[in-house]
Amino acid sequence: MELQSGEPSAPRCAGVLLPVGSLPSRGGIGSLGAAAFEFLDFLKAAGQACWQVLPLGPTGCGDSPYQPFSVFAGNPYFVDPEALARGGLISQRELSAFNFGDDPGWIDYAKLWESRYALLRSAFDAFRGGGETEEFARFCRDNAFWLRDYSLFMALKGFFGNREWRLWPRPIRRREPRAVAEYSEKLKSETDFWNFVQFQFFRQWREIRRRAGKLGIRIIGDMPIYAALDSADAWAGRELFQMDGDGNPSAVAGVPPDFFSETGQLWGNPLYDWDAMEQTGFGWWKKRAAFAAGLFDAVRIDHFIGFARYFSVPAGAETAASGTYRDGPGEKIIRAVDSARGDCRIIAEDLGGSLPQVKELLRKSGYPGMRVLEFAFDGSPENEHLPHLYGHNVVAYSGTHDNDTLAGYFGPKRREETRRAMEYLGAASPADIPRAAVCRLYESAADTVIVQAQDLLGLGSAARMNFPSRADGNWCWRLLPGQLTPDLAESLAGLARRCGRLPKRG
Repeated sequence: MELQSGEPSAPRCAGVLLPVGSLPSRGGIGSLGAAAFEFLDFLKAAGQACWQVLPLGPTGCGDSPYQPFSVFAGNPYFVDPEALARGGLISQRELSAFNFGDDPGWIDYAKLWESRYALLRSAFDAFRGGGETEEFARFCRDNAFWLRDYSLFMALKGFFGNREWRLWPRPIRRREPRAVAEYSEKLKSETDFWNFVQFQFFRQWREIRRRAGKLGIRIIGDMPIYAALDSADAWAGRELFQMDGDGNPSAVAGVPPDFFSETGQLWGNPLYDWDAMEQTGFGWWKKRAAFAAGLFDAVRIDHFIGFARYFSVPAGAETAASGTYRDGPGEKIIRAVDSARGDCRIIAEDLGGSLPQVKELLRKSGYPGMRVLEFAFDGSPENEHLPHLYGHNVVAYSGTHDNDTLAGYFGPKRREETRRAMEYLGAASPADIPRAAVCRLYESAADTVIVQAQDLLGLGSAARMNFPSRADGNWCWRLLPGQLTPDLAESLAGLARRCGRLPKRG
């Protein structure tokens, strides 16, 4: 069956990319509390229609949202402590006793690890003392298809000193039924704790979605194409991955040498066994798509090109340079996702997708691809990232989480690119490039324009979210209270009005 291309066009609109963790919340990291509601109010005042976030999953070593312990679970760090206090689960005195970090503009993950879980456990003790509620029981039942495995996985990680699951004793590593039953009983209090954390996360997220809906703000989620090796997904579903019974992958994911790295990027995620996936009717992917559709109004599929062709790196390789391309499931996985996503829109992250198979799959899917203005100024007049070449069915970005900020990227180190950018954008100086870039993006034909919050503020490289070739110091930047001003909102709303991007609200 041929895919039907040409998904209905999105209304002309604009939005802001801001990770939840970058919100200026109390507690050392952005959370699903007052700062999130204030940001939604800012978006409405600024004439914006979309809030794009990074993946919401629970992060581990390295703190990357693209390596979560579960593709379904929410990040415990995002649970708002103030909401727990309002619910009587923790006192303000207890809350003020925790040290979540000293720099309001930077996330200290080491201190979060020490303090945030202690706070959540204190809240859990109070919750448990009040008796289980029907709302909590219903949440556990409704989400049992992923929650049972995730909560047991996290309980086991704690029990075994936070070692990755491939280093656990053989019976539970291999999920022998007797071992699963024994540990489930032994660690019941711990699994209840992890159930509680997820209950609080999704309860708070539901309030964010409700408020966004009332304001006419659509939330765009981010779906990493791959699961992490050290995850409940791999532990509980290893038959769907290219790995043996002990969890040792035969090959791992990455990308070849590119703009970000001369040796490519070695991600280390286990690759899917697409034949095994197909034999199940792509059931796991359908569950992912349906679950995401319940959380977001649209979802960006990270590394969409892996559906057409994926880069396979031999397990144990030191870099991605020895990898090779293999054929992906193509139209079959698109049909599976489409059958489960309802009216949730898909954005295909097709960056680096020059392969003809990728372009053809994108065309057939009808999904909008991406354009990134920061990539536009290599001197080629045919560079697809130049705004005057955008079609309607694209989502145009100033940059992504992997890019430097515009103010950080353009300058003395890149004189030619900076000169071209200034000339093309009509910028008076390198410092004027972020402002001019936002204007040019808004003027483009792209149906949707998304600008990083850092670029709206003209911030430098210190505000960059991620350095793809660097292991430490990523995912740490945060907004400061008051940085998103009423004047900025008024200016953005005026630009959206002039460029026909104001939301058509109710």
